[in-house]
Amino acid sequence: MTAALSAHELIARHRSTLDQALEAIRTRAYWSPHPEHPKAYGEHGSLDAAAGKAAFDALLGSRLDLGQPGTDDWVGGETSPYGVDLGVTYPHADLDVLLPAMKAGQRAWRDAGAEQRAVVCLEILKRVSDRTHEFAHAVMHTSGQAFMMAFQAGGPHAQDRGMEAVAYAYVEQVRTPDNAEWTKPQGKRDPLAMNKQFTPVPRGIALMIGCNTFPTWNGYPGLFASLATGNAVLVKPHPRAVLPLALTVQVAREVLAETGFDPNLVALAAERPGEGIAKTLATRPEIRIIDYTGSTEFGDWLEANARQAQVYTEKAGVNTVVVHSTADYKGMLSNLAFSLSLYSGQMCTTPQNLLVPREGISTDQGPKSYDEVVADLARSVDGLLGDDARANALLGAIVTPDVKARLEAAAGLGEVALASREITNPDFPAAVVRTPVIVKLDGAKPDDEAAYMSECFGPVSFAVAVDSASDAVELLRRTVREKGAMTVGAYTTDPEVEQDVREACLEEAAQLSLNLTGGVYVNQTAAFSDFHGSGGNPAASAALCDGAFVANRFRVVEVRREA
Repeated sequence: MTAALSAHELIARHRSTLDQALEAIRTRAYWSPHPEHPKAYGEHGSLDAAAGKAAFDALLGSRLDLGQPGTDDWVGGETSPYGVDLGVTYPHADLDVLLPAMKAGQRAWRDAGAEQRAVVCLEILKRVSDRTHEFAHAVMHTSGQAFMMAFQAGGPHAQDRGMEAVAYAYVEQVRTPDNAEWTKPQGKRDPLAMNKQFTPVPRGIALMIGCNTFPTWNGYPGLFASLATGNAVLVKPHPRAVLPLALTVQVAREVLAETGFDPNLVALAAERPGEGIAKTLATRPEIRIIDYTGSTEFGDWLEANARQAQVYTEKAGVNTVVVHSTADYKGMLSNLAFSLSLYSGQMCTTPQNLLVPREGISTDQGPKSYDEVVADLARSVDGLLGDDARANALLGAIVTPDVKARLEAAAGLGEVALASREITNPDFPAAVVRTPVIVKLDGAKPDDEAAYMSECFGPVSFAVAVDSASDAVELLRRTVREKGAMTVGAYTTDPEVEQDVREACLEEAAQLSLNLTGGVYVNQTAAFSDFHGSGGNPAASAALCDGAFVANRFRVVEVRREA
């Protein structure tokens, strides 16, 4: 295969970006090569807003032919949560043809080395970035995110996470040198001398099982971690969110071909309605790595049954905020209201349980009772979402009927402090848009425990009355240990309470945010700096992104000979 882009050209184009990414993960300082603002696009080959929307519109009703082998049918059926029938069809694969074709290109990809693989991955990300406006519409109309969130989370933030994975993969692979001269003195005898070669060797084919709500943000870390470490990657999207990942596969295949590698190193596994191919794929002997984001039930099944593969899961958790005291009551309420409302709570990092002492909390506005805190938070959410245009821009759309059903059922679990209301989206009248519900529960009542100790994915939160700060910390600890948590928040002005919460999170391996009252929210994390999940509690078996997330996707094989 003739390369249109040489290794030298790619290294010249992307090495400085790779070096900046390596420095960012070392210092944990802010850095991103991907602009967050839509107006930043439109130059140097990138699509502006109008061109991106036109490119997305041109996809509707089309057949996305990726040119991959083993296609035996064309499948589709995505309907946007905003009511748009996408009508895109994708190749359905005969796995007995596709999987051997994917393996065929791995030798050349392995032999290319860590640096060349990294810069090829960065070229893929650059081309995805150039089409951010197009991808934003694809993410919006498969996940139900509002446009700006789809643009940022589905575009630059997802691309950052992919690049972060490439950086970590590169670091781990070059930790061992390619060659070493080994000499051991033998006294009066001649020394023993050996020449040793060390090669990072991929595990095999990686399977990336995509999710409905964040197809690119949650998908890119595993995809690029596996590809950068020499593995072929089979992308199995969620059947309701195929388009963003299918476009990613399309770009990856184009870049691989142009750089002289086999495009079948990245392929798509779309499925017929109701086919459920994830279990079949996950237990195929060719699949040696699995990345999965989704329900605890299927994540547990993968960990128990995909024994031939290294499995990385992000499952469900019960995210908790301890509300003990604050020096900025208004800022706390505003921050929590935004966190509860963003994307209708359909984030694995959205707070669910707010633990508030029943005797109340101390604030800069004086003491506030439990009832006052909950009522004030309800008013803060109401104020944030009181304007329908702003509410639509924050909430997006309810992604599935299951989320809507949980939201409606939550009102029957306890006293409703804030009722959910229906909002009409004038641009998309078929969209299901609902504001959050806040339900008051009692941490001392066994009947309430079943509610707050279960994940209720969606715009549902529970204000749980507890007897004291120590009871709040103990309930936090038990929740993380038994149910897992992607995020923990705490508000306190008491150093002892802060230390107790911190110690609980360290012992139970939960990521903690303290006293957030400004423009950073507990359910948002920044690539290159923040860890998403820890891999140390039941919510996830891996963190995005650290060395452990990439290091076991390859092994180092040594070849030695006498010098």
